[in-house]
Order: sequence, then structure tokens, then C-alpha cells
Amino acid sequence: VDGEALSTLVLNRLKVGLQVAAVKAPGFGDNRKNTLRDMAIATGGVVFGDEADMYKLEDIQSNDFGRVGEVTITKDDTLIMKGKGDPADIEKRINQIKDDIEMSTSEYEKEKMNERLAKLSNGIALLKIGGTSEVEVNEKKDRVTDALNATKAAVEEGI
Repeated sequence: VDGEALSTLVLNRLKVGLQVAAVKAPGFGDNRKNTLRDMAIATGGVVFGDEADMYKLEDIQSNDFGRVGEVTITKDDTLIMKGKGDPADIEKRINQIKDDIEMSTSEYEKEKMNERLAKLSNGIALLKIGGTSEVEVNEKKDRVTDALNATKAAVEEGI
């Protein structure tokens, strides 16, 4: 987020007290646009920007902003939880992604669409790993990573 959009966010935060956060959109190209649309549907918001099929910044109203129950933002990741999007719209988007997966011939595109589908359909798990020392936490993280990779491999291979 930069330029006029960032200035508007900062102004609204300072003057109105609007609870907002600016984060970099994930991905590149069409994948980025589709991910933004997924997030907008999940939160009940709209995507706006320079492209013809997007809302213009000057046309945005406060009811166009998405709403969520909780957001966790780190340097590399943003976790959006309890999105306030319309369940019917979310289900429609999920079905659209499923149809796109069936129609796609690119394995890369299918993989990206499956990732989006998992995120939109609550197919994501949040693991909180703790321990009494940093060494113990890192050891547990390594074990969890190994277990996740083994599970993914088993699912992909049909075991």
C-alpha cells in the first residue's frame, strides 16, 4: 500500500480512529488479484485499485471495507480470522475456485488455486508451539514440520 491509499488510511486512523492495518498483498500477477478478491469476499469488503474491474479509490464508502474479528500481522504473514463476509458469497467463490481447478491444465495454477481454496474454506490449521526454552521450541517446530510434510506426502500419494 502506498501513495494516496496509504495516506487515506493514515488520515482515517488518526482523525477518525478507524482500526486499520496496511499489509503487502501476497503473491504476484493474477494470483495476487485473485487472492485479494478472496480476502474481500471473506471479509465482506471490496477490492479497489487502478484496473477497470476494480472500484476507484474515490468511489469507496465505509461499508465497502471488510470486517474481521481478529487479525495477526507479522513481518512475513497476515492471518485473518473470523471474517464477516456473507456465507453465501463465500460458498459461491469456493465453488468458482473448484470449477477453475477442474478447468485448469496447469499444475502450478491448480496448486495455487488449491491453496486459495483451503484458505477460503477454513482448511487451515493454526498450531501454537511452546516450550520452556528456545531450543525446545525449535525442536518441537522441527518435529511438527516433519509430521506435516509426512502427512502431505501420504495424502498426495493416496496412503
